[in-house]
Amino acid sequence: MQIALSRRAALATGFAALAPMLDAQAQKAKARVGFLAAGNSEPISIRTTIEPFRQGLRELGHVEGHNLTIDFRFAEGRYERLPGLLDELLRLDPDVLLTSGPRPTMVARDATKTVPIVAAAVDDPVQMGLAVNHARPGGNITGISAAFDGILQKRLQLLKDIVPAARRFAVLFNPDTAPRAGITEAVPRWEQGLGVKVLLQAIREPGDFEPAFAAIASERADAVAVLADSMIWTQRAKLGALCLQHRLPSIWGGAGYLDAGGLLSYQGDWPALYRRAAALVDKILKGAPPGEIPFEQGTKLELVVSLKGARALGLTLPRSVLVAADEVIE
Repeated sequence: MQIALSRRAALATGFAALAPMLDAQAQKAKARVGFLAAGNSEPISIRTTIEPFRQGLRELGHVEGHNLTIDFRFAEGRYERLPGLLDELLRLDPDVLLTSGPRPTMVARDATKTVPIVAAAVDDPVQMGLAVNHARPGGNITGISAAFDGILQKRLQLLKDIVPAARRFAVLFNPDTAPRAGITEAVPRWEQGLGVKVLLQAIREPGDFEPAFAAIASERADAVAVLADSMIWTQRAKLGALCLQHRLPSIWGGAGYLDAGGLLSYQGDWPALYRRAAALVDKILKGAPPGEIPFEQGTKLELVVSLKGARALGLTLPRSVLVAADEVIE
């Protein structure tokens, strides 16, 4: 009896000693994904980007709290915070980094050549220096692009459909995200195709908003296109109010902007992009080198129309625009 008890005690002691090792192995086996975004974690961001990404991972068997940890960092529209936030994520030793948008991706590109990166909702990856080519990126980065060819001209065409007598359109953009040179190069093509003058107006911070709209007003712009950007996203209420104040129909890069006074959005399907980004993360977690995973291109564009915005501007929207809309917001 005493021998049995001694054996039992020895086994118990052995298991007690082994438990921390098993726990450590279980923790090591759990995949870790870092998520770096320049925007914020407000409900609409969760609905359109974060939750679709989580859902995509769940569908592929990666469940938070079970075999997956996701560490989120948000710069709240302040780009200067991105390097520090990225450093925090890298110190957590992630298996994969998900970078949301151009700026976080460029910061990560410059910070590490070894940690696998999936870049979501970026522009042309070759032009950005993220990949040698689309089919075989060649480095530690793959992802999915939201750079739809001709999308800016299509946005301006939608404004022309709504304000057919327009002679001047303004384009608001953050040159730290959308380099002015690339936009300037396209302006003559837009002007010739639409029969309007296109005015470019750069805004880097909220202090630029009032002067920018004063300049647009002095040029007698008839409507404005606002290019998507994390700083602009976090300040969209101020920009939307200025559009209404100056009686300017506006088109934006995402339906979430329309709750602040925007009229139209024409942009890629963000939830679909982030679900697809989850599939790329899954490939890397299963051992595929990112440099051998082709960069993908978003395939779906959505037109969203705000009737509330139209009423605030006293506009009657053409039936052709309403019929073409994927969603009409009352």
